[in-house]
Amino acid sequence: MTSTPEAAAARPSFLDTFTVYLRPRVLVILFLGFSAGLPLALSGSTLLVWMSETGVDLGTIGLFALVGTPYTLKFAWAPVVDALDVPLLSRWLGRRRGWLLLTQLLLIAAIVFLGSCDPATTPLLVAFGALLVAIASATQDTVIDAFRVESLPENEQAAGMASYVAAYRIGMLASTAGALFLVSGFEAYGFDKSEAWAWGYFTMAILVIVGIATTLLAREPKTAASVHADRKTHNPIQRVISSAVGAFSEFLTRERAFTVLAFVILYKLCDAFAGTMTAPFVIDLGFTRNDYATIVKGVGLGATLIGGFAGGILARAYPLAACLWIGALLQMASNFVFTWQAYVGVDLWALTLSITIENFSGAIGTVVFVAYISSLCKSPLHTATQYALLTALAAIGRTYISAGAGFVAESVGWATFFMLSAAVALPSLVLLVWLQRAGHFTALDHRAGLRGNDLD
Repeated sequence: MTSTPEAAAARPSFLDTFTVYLRPRVLVILFLGFSAGLPLALSGSTLLVWMSETGVDLGTIGLFALVGTPYTLKFAWAPVVDALDVPLLSRWLGRRRGWLLLTQLLLIAAIVFLGSCDPATTPLLVAFGALLVAIASATQDTVIDAFRVESLPENEQAAGMASYVAAYRIGMLASTAGALFLVSGFEAYGFDKSEAWAWGYFTMAILVIVGIATTLLAREPKTAASVHADRKTHNPIQRVISSAVGAFSEFLTRERAFTVLAFVILYKLCDAFAGTMTAPFVIDLGFTRNDYATIVKGVGLGATLIGGFAGGILARAYPLAACLWIGALLQMASNFVFTWQAYVGVDLWALTLSITIENFSGAIGTVVFVAYISSLCKSPLHTATQYALLTALAAIGRTYISAGAGFVAESVGWATFFMLSAAVALPSLVLLVWLQRAGHFTALDHRAGLRGNDLD
């Protein structure tokens, strides 16, 4: 198709595309992305490595996926975050930044508490500590999503999302590879295993200061006139109810709403089902903790960032439905690589290849999926709550459906487990065909920004 002169004139230059990532508002989202990515692994994969080392059985490790429940249910209290202020903090910093500072302070306390527990002797206490971390983390995610939507103009939204995702991964690297190397360093310095893990988690709690500093330096988003009007005409309880009812009713009255919700739940399921057991798989094969930190989290981060960039390139060239197909098929195929790894055994080069393929494929799927669910949040009055609902539904696969992954792996062995995890993708492919034939994606392409000029 030949570009019109008007379209050519409207297309930003390469310099414009690059410098958007250096704008102060986008940089704020970048650092908040680090703050959001930091705590997830501390109640997830890093905790699973700690539990594996202390001899906790695979079935129990798999069940610990349930501590991610707050990421699934965060939509339930998102209306509270939307409608209410934090006493004192919101008066000082504003509505969104007040909530950000509160969640970050709670994160520090929860991470320190979790690090003081011992998985071998007090697994229930560990589960409680991990749950506290997940609650504070999920609430912070909800506030950051609202802050991003409200503070960035339309032409910076895609750049903000790309920066957020990249920094989120770096935060996860700090709390996985970084935490594991720290634990190894503390052990080498003379601490016993329990003390080393406690100090590792304490160090991770200190890194939350990055988010706190960003919150204090950022500017509060301009509050819409409708928010001021709502606060004058409704009491706090009425505001929460109005926010919740309006967000859900607006979404559920859309055409094919329940099919869309099912697709949101299932799209990343095969990736989550396999990902839940990646850490125990690597350790069980015979790789060391440092091997896991270097390859799975170090090399994996590089592959993830390159995959995100590749996802941006694909997004320019293809419509939304095509991008979702590419992401889904790559995620499905990458699980078979771990079946191959199970037969190869302890081989660092093979693990490097497996992790590179898996993270590259998963990143493409994630970039496309985040753009898709963002395009579904089309009501400016309920964006934060609807986004929380959709991301929470997406977490159902990681939290509940994947909770039995440990029992499956224990029953059938690693090679068969990863083949079965690939088959888990089939229901989402069926729904993708259904929605595509119904024309669902056509109207979303423009809103998703998939052909925008600043996603990659």
